[in-house]
Amino acid sequence: MTNIILCGGSGTRLWPISRTLMPKQFVKLFNKKSLFQLTVERNENICTQQFIISNAEQYFLALDQLEELSSKNNKFLLEPIGRNTAPAIALACFALDKNEIVLVSSSDHLIKNESEYQKTVLKAQELAEDNNLVTFGITAEYPEVGYGYIEADGQDVKAFHEKPDKNTAQKYVDAGNFYWNSGIFCFKAGIFLEELESYSPDIYNASKIAYENAKNNSILRISHEDMMSIPEDSIDYAVMEKSNKVKVIPANIDWSDLGSFDALSKEFPKDKNGNSLNDNLIAINSKNNFVYGKERLVALVGIDDLIVVDTPDALLISKKGDSQKIKDIVKELKGRESNLPHIHLTAHRPWGTYTVLEDEEQYKVKKIIVKPGKRLSLQKHFHRSEHWIVVSGTATVTVGDETRLIRPNESTYIKMGEVHRLENEGKIDVVLIEAQVGEYTGEDDIVRIEDDFERI
Repeated sequence: MTNIILCGGSGTRLWPISRTLMPKQFVKLFNKKSLFQLTVERNENICTQQFIISNAEQYFLALDQLEELSSKNNKFLLEPIGRNTAPAIALACFALDKNEIVLVSSSDHLIKNESEYQKTVLKAQELAEDNNLVTFGITAEYPEVGYGYIEADGQDVKAFHEKPDKNTAQKYVDAGNFYWNSGIFCFKAGIFLEELESYSPDIYNASKIAYENAKNNSILRISHEDMMSIPEDSIDYAVMEKSNKVKVIPANIDWSDLGSFDALSKEFPKDKNGNSLNDNLIAINSKNNFVYGKERLVALVGIDDLIVVDTPDALLISKKGDSQKIKDIVKELKGRESNLPHIHLTAHRPWGTYTVLEDEEQYKVKKIIVKPGKRLSLQKHFHRSEHWIVVSGTATVTVGDETRLIRPNESTYIKMGEVHRLENEGKIDVVLIEAQVGEYTGEDDIVRIEDDFERI
């Protein structure tokens, strides 16, 4: 059985923790592990391989976190742009034997009852062997308006329902035969493709062309043009709501999609007053608050039922119960062309990380860490010059036609327009301070001439 792991989400409802370049599935929220890592660990004892679907930026995050787990038997499919779950799953299924059982799981869900989960997967596998499309239904314990619902008659699915209002959700819970739609599926790769061809032929045909045109070395890469030609749709709309082969299995697995800070707050330990346990929190005459912050002290006085999320470049304060509306903040920020929805002050790259220490008009200061054996692209800039000062490690620096070693407390200067590269040939991290000076210091002022990671 192959575990198809969908990594495409950007997690806007968990902003400012989650950003486009560090979405919630890769943030280490639980015991220094990410939801992606927990997904891999949960499924690699059940499945023979992981087939990870992500975009190019997230590929390197996933690769690093797989290395931390010493995880093996991983395949990657890279999408240049997301077209929702139906095309993503189809592209993966085209790459598999038609009789291969696939377990489709999101990378950003939390499942705490893993023993029950394994039992449920085995039941789903049996149904999938009989050519069924199996979905996992979570018992609706309360009227949640943030989830879709599955109406069932035993194992047969009567209908899928969109996210309801509060009154409708309560009726679903009272009825007793409605489940939350978990977004976890199990089926044969060939059966899914047959049903997709029957009910959404446009998606099937365009996905097949995209797969056949793809670069398929160790990584399956879909071209931007082919990806854009695939109609955008979810697996629910494209197949599950139309097929007569769909079965639902009750999954009492202590599941959450962590789709809001209200949901996330339930998963963190609390003190006697219901406030989240946090070494950086002092709460006086305050109760039932969720506070997430690792940098600064957060002090509350006479405050109840709030969500406080503190990051180095953004502070979020919300009433509990309103955190679903955080996506509207992200929309507003995008309208202002802000980088805040996109990236943290510390950005992860395939070669290491950089942290913006200061960003003012006509200059920017960064701390750059390059991992052993890695190097940045051979590049140049049109609008800025750069000064590099090595703090630790030994950097191999190419500027123009000259390559030399820069040691701690030594520096170099790169003039605007000069071709250059930074490399770590040593055994420890290279740490340096970069001062950029120019009329424009944006990240898009990079012309890559040569790149180990095939970035444009």
